[in-house]
Amino acid sequence: MTQASYYKHHIFFCLNQRDNGQASCAEHGAQEAFEHCKAQVKAAGLSGPGGVRVNKAGCLDRCAGGPVAVVYPEAVWYSFVDKADISEIVESHLKNGKPVERLLVPADVGR
Repeated sequence: MTQASYYKHHIFFCLNQRDNGQASCAEHGAQEAFEHCKAQVKAAGLSGPGGVRVNKAGCLDRCAGGPVAVVYPEAVWYSFVDKADISEIVESHLKNGKPVERLLVPADVGR
């Protein structure tokens, strides 16, 4: 028996801040991107059960591609630069199910 997912899409934004001087997603507008995504999802009527959940995350261990976010259940990893990138992810992927190819983090990018 296959159980339906509670959310259609779940997006996690790395908001990690490193204190040791190493680069981290928090230094690259991750909090603002998270807030923009949450507002866009809500405005599009996509939030809630059966829709989209936008979550904060600690280090996702893909720092070299940062700032990063990941969409499940597809496990699609994104890097973004500004609010326009986030809006494109919401419209294309979260609303219409089509990943944004130009924003994908290459598979070999890690920490």
